[in-house]
Order: sequence, then structure tokens, then C-alpha cells
Amino acid sequence: MQDSLRRFKADIFQALAHPTRIAIIEQLEHGELSAGELMEKLKIEQANLSQHLAVLRAKQLVVNRKAGNQVFYSVRDPILIEVLALMRRYFYSHLQEAMDLLGKMDKKAKSEASS
Repeated sequence: MQDSLRRFKADIFQALAHPTRIAIIEQLEHGELSAGELMEKLKIEQANLSQHLAVLRAKQLVVNRKAGNQVFYSVRDPILIEVLALMRRYFYSHLQEAMDLLGKMDKKAKSEASS
């Protein structure tokens, strides 16, 4: 069972392993958007968007509905938005650590240069 769960997690992270797919999910954070709106907001070609949406649909991270000649997309489960928010917090937490370290190194270099 544990191996199946790990494989499931790996599949989700594999689907999110491209910046454009993460951007799509982030754009859908506040509700559904049409494919045209996603293309416009992300500034990507229709074929490129379709490929990324196909990956997200295959892993059931997004769902779609048709209305006339438009297709609207939304995030299947808001927990995914929370996962990305946690990753953002993780990034900024470690970014701050790196900036603090650089500040210490810069201060040390300046004090050594003035001695």
C-alpha cells in the first residue's frame, strides 16, 4: 500500500514538473477559466496549452466542461492549491536563509577588505 501511495505522489509531482502546468493551476486558483482566457493570461500558443492541459487532465488535476464552442477548466480539488501554497512558503523560507547567508558573507568580505 505504501508503495502505491508513493507512486501516486510521484505521478502528481511529475504532472506538476513543468512551470507552465503550475502556472495553469495558479491561474485556476480563483475559479474556472476558458482555454482562451488561459492562453491570453499565460501568453502561450493554443497547441502548447492543449498539451499541458492534457497532462493535467490525464492525472485528474483539472476538470473541464463545454459550453457552446468554449471549454472551461477548473482545479479538481482545492487541496492542490494548498500544496502549491505550501511549496511557495517552502521556497521563500529557504530563499530567506540563502539571503541571510549571503549577507553574512558580504559583511565578512567587506570587513576583510577594510583590514
